[in-house]
Amino acid sequence: MDYIFELPFKVRDYECDIQGIVNNSVYQNYLEHTRHEFLEEVGLNFTQMHDDGVDAVVIRIEIDYKFPLRSGDQFLSKLYVAREGKLKYIFYQDIYRVSDNKPIIKAKVIATTINAQSGRPVFAEQLAEVFDRYL
Repeated sequence: MDYIFELPFKVRDYECDIQGIVNNSVYQNYLEHTRHEFLEEVGLNFTQMHDDGVDAVVIRIEIDYKFPLRSGDQFLSKLYVAREGKLKYIFYQDIYRVSDNKPIIKAKVIATTINAQSGRPVFAEQLAEVFDRYL
């Protein structure tokens, strides 16, 4: 994969369930934080987009869980991007354990942009420009 961004993390105790592994829902937090950090790094600001009348929203997430993380594990959350048509933005996101580069999850996150007031799909020039740099 030609990843364009990666973010290091460490599993915290409270993210684990009774089995001692990271709860499945926590991975979505890792993925979202990675997307937000990436967009911030490339100059996008969600607050400013919203103030301009545009909201970026996730419309679908597919996650394949490959291997569990445990408390204290260090891992990298990596991503690359694609576009589908004019209004769909796709984040391909993978997580790897640092100690052995073991694949933990593979995810596909599909987002779009909507008018902040009406909720109707709308083209967001600033988001499109960012994605086009990496295609």
